[in-house]
Amino acid sequence: MVRGVRQAVVAAEAARKGLIVTDEIGSALKRARRERKLPLREVAGRVGISTSLLSQVENGKTQPSVKTLFGLAAALGLSLDELVTGDDSESPAAAAGRRAEARARDARAGIQRKSDNPVLDMENGVRWEKLSTGGHAGLQTLFVTYEGGASSSAEGRSMRHQGQEFACILEGTLRLKLDFDEHELHAGDSFCFDSTRPHLFSNPTTERTTGIWLIFDPHAELDVEKTLTEVMSSFTHASAASRSASQS
Repeated sequence: MVRGVRQAVVAAEAARKGLIVTDEIGSALKRARRERKLPLREVAGRVGISTSLLSQVENGKTQPSVKTLFGLAAALGLSLDELVTGDDSESPAAAAGRRAEARARDARAGIQRKSDNPVLDMENGVRWEKLSTGGHAGLQTLFVTYEGGASSSAEGRSMRHQGQEFACILEGTLRLKLDFDEHELHAGDSFCFDSTRPHLFSNPTTERTTGIWLIFDPHAELDVEKTLTEVMSSFTHASAASRSASQS
C-alpha cells in the first residue's frame, strides 16, 4: 500500500515537472554512477533491472518507466531537480555547448525533439505539430490533435488541396467525409487518398483524437510508396521501443 502511494506521488511529480528522459538525463545518471565508483551491474541490481537496460538509459537510447527512473535516482542519491538540471558544477557555457552538440548529433540522425516541434493551434480545436521529415524533400509529417467536437473546417465545408495524404489514428475517433461518403476511424485505422478529392475531418466525440499525418507534394521527385514505408517503419520501431521501455 505504502509503495503504491509512493509510486503515485513520484509519477505525479514527474508529470508536474514535465520530465522527459533525454541524453542529458542519461548523462547525469552515468556521471553520478561513475563519481560514486559504482559498476553498472551493482546499480542495476539495486533497481532490479538488467545491466543492458541501464546502459541504454545512460546513453539516451531508451526511456525507462517512471518507476525505473526514480529507482535509479534513489540508488545514486540524486534528487529530481538534479536529474533535470544535471551537474550543478557544470558552467552555463559548458552546458550550452553540450546541448548544441546533442542537437547536432540528433540532426545527423534525422531526430527532432518534441520541444523543437513547430506548433500551430487553430481556433476550431485542431493542433498541428510539425515532425521530422528525415531529410525527405516534398514531405510534411504532422502530429495532429482534434479536441472533442473539433473539425478541419469551422463552417463544416470540405476542402481540397494538392498532394497525397496519409494518416494513422493513434487514439480516439475521427470522422472522415471523403467525396459524398462518411467514414468513422478509430485507433489503429489509417487512410491514404489524393488530397484534391473533397474531404473533411471532424471529431464527433467529447474525447481527444490524435494521429500521425503525412502529406506528399506531387511536384517533388519523391517515391511516395518507399518514403511512406520508411517513415512508418521508423514510427513503428519507435512506438515498440517506447512500449518496451515503459514495461521495464
